Parts: sequence; C-alpha cells; structure tokens
Amino acid sequence: MKIVVTGAAGFIGSHLCEALLQHEENIVIGIDSFIGPTPSHIKKRNIEAIQSNPRWILVPTDLLSVNLQELLKDVDVVYHLAGMPGVRTSWGNEFGLYTANNISATQRLLEACKNIPLRQFIYASTSSIYGEKSGKVHEKMEPTPLSPYGITKLAGEHLCKVYETNFHIPTTILRYFTVYGPRQRTDMAFHRFIKQLLTDKPITIFGDGTQTRDFTYISDCVKGTVAVLGNEKAIGQTINIGGKERASVNEVIDLLQSLTGKKAIKHYIKDPIGEPKHTWADLSTAEQCLNYSPTVTLQEGLQYEFADIRSIYEGEQT
Repeated sequence: MKIVVTGAAGFIGSHLCEALLQHEENIVIGIDSFIGPTPSHIKKRNIEAIQSNPRWILVPTDLLSVNLQELLKDVDVVYHLAGMPGVRTSWGNEFGLYTANNISATQRLLEACKNIPLRQFIYASTSSIYGEKSGKVHEKMEPTPLSPYGITKLAGEHLCKVYETNFHIPTTILRYFTVYGPRQRTDMAFHRFIKQLLTDKPITIFGDGTQTRDFTYISDCVKGTVAVLGNEKAIGQTINIGGKERASVNEVIDLLQSLTGKKAIKHYIKDPIGEPKHTWADLSTAEQCLNYSPTVTLQEGLQYEFADIRSIYEGEQT
C-alpha cells in the first residue's frame, strides 16, 4: 500500500511513519516543510531511524507549492497531519500562517485528491475545536473553538466534509487530545517543564495550574491512528483519540519532580487566552470503530518523555 503522510517529520507524524513502515507491504511518502515551532535539527532527528528504509521517501517541501498531482500518483491513502500548531501563537499577525497552512493547504490537498481513486483520507484535527465543555465531550457536540488555531482546524474539518459529500473522498477525522511523549514539540508544556527542570530554571505555569487535560501518550495516539487504515467502519466518521487518564498541570509537575528528583521553581502567570479550563474525551466511538483503548499511564509516559528530552539537551551540551 502506498501511503502519503503530511507533517511526517513532526512529533506525531514521525511516530506514525515508523509504525506504518513496520508492515512490509507499505511504502510511505513523507512530506514536511520543516517549519513551525520545532527546530529543523530536532525534526531531522525525529526521522533518523527510518531514513535508511528502502520503503521510505522524504519530500522536503510544503503543500502550497508541491506538484500534488505528481506526488499523489498511485497513492492509496493520505494521512494529513501537516499544519501550523499552537493556540497562543495563533493570535495577531501570525494568523496568516495558520490560514495558509491549516486551511489553504488542506483545501489544495483535497482538491488534488478528488479525482483519484483514493482508498482513505485521514485528517488529524484537535480537541481545540470543542472549546469549553463540561464533562466528557463526544463527537456530536457543537464545536465552539476559543482560538484562531481551533477555528482553522475546524475549517479543515468542514473542508473534508464538503469534499467527502461532493466528490466521495473516503474521509476520517481524528480529534487528538493533548498528545505527549518522546519528540514532543519544544513549545508544548511537558517539553518546556522538563527542560526548565533540567536546567534549573523556573517553570512557567499559565493560570493557577488547576486546569486539567486528557493526556494521550504518543503510542496510544499512533495505535488509534493506524487502526483507521483499511477500516471501513471508520470511513465517514469523526473520532476522538484521548488518553488513559486526566490530570491537572500541578499534578503533572508533582509527578515530574518525583521522576527527576528536582524541586520545581514555580512561576505562575496569567491565564492564557483561547484555552479551555478542562478537556476530557468520550472514547465510545473510538472503542466501537477502532477497538481503541489507551494503555499508557501518565507516570509511564512522562518517564519516557523525560528520558528522551534529557538525551536531546545533554547531547547539545557535549
């Protein structure tokens, strides 16, 4: 099977490519423009393990300029993970990057897919489209995003549905809930917290730290994402991909202190604009369609991420 993965050198994308390449019948074409908050040398590190695989092809370009007709020739499946991430940076003058990379790039990709016999188109969305909700959120709830980022990802979902309805592109939308683990983006909270602990810097905490998240370990996220492949029950569905457990930011920092043996210097700043107080995924649809059940505890996942981030920054110091 010939599979295109956009955003292939990113956090989730690189893990997904590795998982897909474990099956010898798969050829994976990875597209990545090496832009965004993660430095390019870390993105290159993300895909080091698969660079020598003869069934792996890297196309270092962006979706707004590449010849998609040529690229998609004979492709069976598209996983569309590329996009401009981050809630806090989506305000102000940066918004143009979000509309270009999250809306225009998605439309251009769908336009190129509409006349080819594609088996599946899988779009990576986010829990940010839900906004502030009480209790578990299920896929039928009305989306009310709180940030420009969330709006652009929801716009991508609507584009997928429009092309599915009019051109019969077999689409699945996955809404990820706060994915963490090795290779996590440098701007994300766990990465920042661990780096600040390792370098004895104050940990910057938005708000009072009581906000909770449904934290999804990367291997669970990838397991759910791969389970869509060849799964007819998933076509036409929007599916939450969440984690094994929820926790507050303060509880996460307590866990990191135990893991590292270091005392955190906590620096609380004002609440961020555009982020919900709590997230919690209803996984009923994922269980029914994908047989999905997350298994990695937060403590286990943080141990793995800590080891990975420590290796990055110790390597930079040597």
